[in-house]
Amino acid sequence: MKRANIVVNGIVQGVGFRPFIHKLISEYELKGWVKNTSSGVVIEVEGELDKIHCFVEDIKIKKPKLSVIESINLTVYDELLGYNEFRIIESTNDTTKFTLISPDVAICDDCLRELNDKNDKRYKFPFINCTNCGPRFTIIKDVPYDREKTTMNKFKMCDSCLSEYKDIEDRRYHAQPNCCFDCGPNIYYLNSDNIIIKENVIESVKNDLKEGKIIAIKGIGGFHLACNAKNKIAVEKLRQRKNREEKPFALMCRDIKTVRQFCIVSKEEEEHLTSFRRPIVLLRKKSEIFDYISIDNNYLGIMLPYAPLHFLLFDDELDVLVMTSANMKDKPIIKDNDEATIELKEVADGFLLHNRDIYVRCDDSLIFVYKGNEYFIRRSRGYTPFPIKVEFEAEDILACGAEQKASFCLLKKNYAFLSQHIGDLKNIETYNNYISQIEHFKKLFDINPKKIVCDYHPDYMSTEYAIDIGEKHNKEVYMVQHHHAHMASCMADNNLNGNVIAITWDGTGLGLDNTLWGGEILYGNYREFERRATIRKIRLVGGDLAIKEIDRIAYDLLYQTFGNVDKNILDMKNSQIINKMIENNVNTYLTSSIGRLFDGVSSLLGLRHYASYEGQGAILLEKTAELNENGVYTYNLEQSDLLEFDWRPMIREIVLDIGRGVSINIISAKFMNTLVDFAVKSVKQIESETNCRDIVISGGVFQNMYLLDRIYTRLQSDGFNVYIHKRVSTNDEGISLGQLAVVANGGGMRCV
Repeated sequence: MKRANIVVNGIVQGVGFRPFIHKLISEYELKGWVKNTSSGVVIEVEGELDKIHCFVEDIKIKKPKLSVIESINLTVYDELLGYNEFRIIESTNDTTKFTLISPDVAICDDCLRELNDKNDKRYKFPFINCTNCGPRFTIIKDVPYDREKTTMNKFKMCDSCLSEYKDIEDRRYHAQPNCCFDCGPNIYYLNSDNIIIKENVIESVKNDLKEGKIIAIKGIGGFHLACNAKNKIAVEKLRQRKNREEKPFALMCRDIKTVRQFCIVSKEEEEHLTSFRRPIVLLRKKSEIFDYISIDNNYLGIMLPYAPLHFLLFDDELDVLVMTSANMKDKPIIKDNDEATIELKEVADGFLLHNRDIYVRCDDSLIFVYKGNEYFIRRSRGYTPFPIKVEFEAEDILACGAEQKASFCLLKKNYAFLSQHIGDLKNIETYNNYISQIEHFKKLFDINPKKIVCDYHPDYMSTEYAIDIGEKHNKEVYMVQHHHAHMASCMADNNLNGNVIAITWDGTGLGLDNTLWGGEILYGNYREFERRATIRKIRLVGGDLAIKEIDRIAYDLLYQTFGNVDKNILDMKNSQIINKMIENNVNTYLTSSIGRLFDGVSSLLGLRHYASYEGQGAILLEKTAELNENGVYTYNLEQSDLLEFDWRPMIREIVLDIGRGVSINIISAKFMNTLVDFAVKSVKQIESETNCRDIVISGGVFQNMYLLDRIYTRLQSDGFNVYIHKRVSTNDEGISLGQLAVVANGGGMRCV
């Protein structure tokens, strides 16, 4: 007989782990206890040593499906304490706490069956949940994960629910959000006449949706704005009120059968759509039926219902809803009732509310499925706060991210805790949410950063925050160049070490020469890098204004190519002013950005002269491109200190094609094929000089699946080892992981 102490770390709280242990233990005749702690789940048992070892192995094999075991530490003692039963005992707080927290989980099949069962006590109960599903991250205030440390604390369980909670054989055993109609939260509807409806709430909401009204719906991680997606007038009204002229809306479909009416769905895409994470999946359109939903591209962002409340909203007459995050322009998603009714009063016709508080804002995740894997555009609900496990360890670090698509990342041991989607750090509301989430993550995971990392751009709010905190609290602060962080992010995402060649293409990031980079091919590792290839610089005439008025970029492409701009090619009302600004170098900035090159070519082709949202020009080019076109334009690859892609011959040929009446579909494809050719030739030349065959691809430009797939395929067919993102976003949301990786491995530029 021996006594054993077993510490299990990972996602082992809020997923039925202790009940699982209680049931499993009976097979081995072991006695002792199990409890939650702020460091994980701790088990102490007494029994025969071989049975203890078999028990530990079975934990790994038979664990609950939502659990993730990161480590099991077993310590065996000779001294026995004489346990005579096995019990679940009260949770405790350790001096140091470290446990992983489950993301929010979509409703499970058992709860969905009960939701639709007229004989079940939770029939149509909007907050049905069990150990296998329901809210987690968004309601947790602190660990260990017990009801009193969640926003469910104010709801006292009735005798029936408490009986389930205490019954080891029940699916709701120790399910912290467990509740029913008698003891749980309730919904109510504030309609367009400002009348609060508490009876037949769902029917009232559905009737208003069918009549074309816009409803603000409180969900898991915040509010959505919803309307009937098949009602074009309602959708246009939502666009007008939300000041979202053309950017696509996400859709929520009743079921997978409904999705297939509008989109092509592969087996892998269906698996992700129906997974317990329930992200928005970008799917290829079958037809143009929802062009007013997704105007500029070939994809629709589709998700399936994930909260019980969502399922109640659908019927045979209402099977597709627009479900877009409820926030005012550039501000965080709204999570509180009072804030919603004030901020959205000019947008929503009605408010479907409830009294379970949301503690943490968390937007829906957004992915492509590429090569069978998740390819993130936004990593948030369903994934956060599960950490990225990395191959390096360092003292606690906080990485503050960039400005657009802001995120932060905290390192503890070899776990990188990447935040949920924060938004663009351009206003005080987003900044305050950013700071509050940093503090929340530090508290949850007991992280006390010794080093702080930020972007090289001094004017980012995230950079200012990092320097301010560093100076106030005597912390070391390091800057990491933007594209080096992109490179390191993809390396860490794939657990790479050593040197790589990195294709890092995006909008803009401040370069070490204090110009704006964005079309860079780097060579290096976590500690250091060399800029090996770039593109000929483009003028941003008017600075940031050129990112909106993208015909300014087109003007400069023509000016640099021909020495003058023919009005027959590009007719601008303010062309004389633009010309003088170029000639006199007034308020004009240089950039080597591929993203801006996309903007300029989009304007040249007449697709768009003004961008209503970031990346619109590039999205239009991808939508327009002829998939079977393999032609490439002429370009020069000039060698000086580094390879430089001279795009002027390409622009000259594009103008000739326009004049000859070549279709925009062909021109768009040839333009992107030319960029693919530039990338592949540059990589081959760098490989010949370095013998490096590991290639990483990162940056916001690679949200363009046409470009990504062709570069990936060509490099792989040439025998390179090609790595893309699979655990974090390829855009600036993934920057913070890269910043962290650089400094954890001894890189970065000390600034405080």
